[in-house]
Amino acid sequence: MNLYALLESGFPKDKSACAIETHDGLYYSWEDLEGATSKMANLLLALDLPQGSRVAVQVEKSPEALFLYLATLKAGLVYLPLNTAYQAAEMEYFVGNAEPAVVVCSPKNYSWVSQVAKKSGTKHVFTLGDDRSGTLLEKAVPHLSKGKTVKRSDDDLAAILYTSGTTGRSKGAMLSHANLGSNAKVLKKFWAWKKGDVLLHALPIFHVHGLFVASHGALLNGSKMIWLPRLDTKELIKHMPRSTIMMGVPTFYVRLLLDSSFTKNTVKNMRLFISGSAPLLTETFNSFKERTGYTILERYGMSETAMLTSNPYEGRRIGGSVGLPLPKTKVRVIKENGKLCGVNEIGNVEVKGPNIFQGYWRMPEKTKEEFTKDGWFKTGDVGRWGGETSGGKVPKEYLCIVGRSKDLIISGGYNVYPKEIESFIDDMPGVDESAVIGIPHPDFGEAVMAVVVAKSGHSLNADSMIANLKGKIANFKVPKLIVIVSELPRNAMGKVQKNILRETYCT
Repeated sequence: MNLYALLESGFPKDKSACAIETHDGLYYSWEDLEGATSKMANLLLALDLPQGSRVAVQVEKSPEALFLYLATLKAGLVYLPLNTAYQAAEMEYFVGNAEPAVVVCSPKNYSWVSQVAKKSGTKHVFTLGDDRSGTLLEKAVPHLSKGKTVKRSDDDLAAILYTSGTTGRSKGAMLSHANLGSNAKVLKKFWAWKKGDVLLHALPIFHVHGLFVASHGALLNGSKMIWLPRLDTKELIKHMPRSTIMMGVPTFYVRLLLDSSFTKNTVKNMRLFISGSAPLLTETFNSFKERTGYTILERYGMSETAMLTSNPYEGRRIGGSVGLPLPKTKVRVIKENGKLCGVNEIGNVEVKGPNIFQGYWRMPEKTKEEFTKDGWFKTGDVGRWGGETSGGKVPKEYLCIVGRSKDLIISGGYNVYPKEIESFIDDMPGVDESAVIGIPHPDFGEAVMAVVVAKSGHSLNADSMIANLKGKIANFKVPKLIVIVSELPRNAMGKVQKNILRETYCT
């Protein structure tokens, strides 16, 4: 089934109702959404492209950008969202690798993006601005505002998402209509979407979190979205009293807590706060609950899998845990010898289910490497069932992510998991956040190093911190070096870029 047809089945019967309200007061009805989507889909169909053609999109967030995504699905083509921060060299790789039939870019970038596209044989390049400008909309005007949705099978590709590429070249994760559709249906039920829900949408839409998890949820539920172009704390606080659901990265919640105007009255109509895409500090989890009375729901997913686990909507939500495996999704934690881990034993997280991607675009060998012989996808994350976190005792059926396997530090033959050390450092007075990496060491092979950010108005002493840690954790886990910095490098989704830290401190 075409994913668009699934999403469309949730649209309300009253087409005059508001589908999207923008931060600057524009209203798009469901009739507007369907009409614009059909016009763009009919434009794409008029190009007479081969089945499976890719539509690469690098534009700023706007309702029209969402309609373009829906139009690509409706036309039976494959959507390829690209981070708006990518520059020419990065775009050359993505466009060269994916060979899209269509590229859509911001008007301001047309001159250089069109050259990149031409070099890769792309024949159709359109522009789309966040102010309803651009050649895409101009070309779509004469086309009909109605049209049939192209039939696609469950296994046909709906989208390709390129991973962040922290180790080597980025890989294109191929997601089918069934992969994305099954996840949308599961989350609608698991997070108890209700009639009348309003989604406060401030996430980017070139990423799985904002494009699939958030947008799919609202569309499938026929819910209005309040559409913000980016994270703006004042705008979040302004629109939150008219919203019921917000999805964000941890930075959203940290920034809200720093604003004194964010109060219980702000959240009076909210039903659910969801956090993902990066680890949520237990301090933030606890402070948010104390300030608002609401417990943030943390979940876990990947570009290759969409959502995998989630703390429950009804039931205990635990800081430091990403919750239970979602219905129809299987999760296991495996030791290096291939045996299943017991409670509180650390191992590699592997997953299986209808939401798991089909493989990496044009990388059959890499795809083969990332799946076990019995069909489980190796997430690259390290985790455990149950145990203890600073948020309390974790039930045995709840998953805790310890870190990435590529982040594992082997010091003197001992395994060190950065997140464990980070949790101790983050609990120290005056510490805002930390990132732990391995650095070369002549005796131990690798040694532990911590890069730490102090809270505003606080000063930290690295030697005192190291001495403090020696009384709490095994000596091989204690950082040999702590560096105090003003901020940690992050990507667009708020994830700390440890590869940049390694480049800075390991060379």
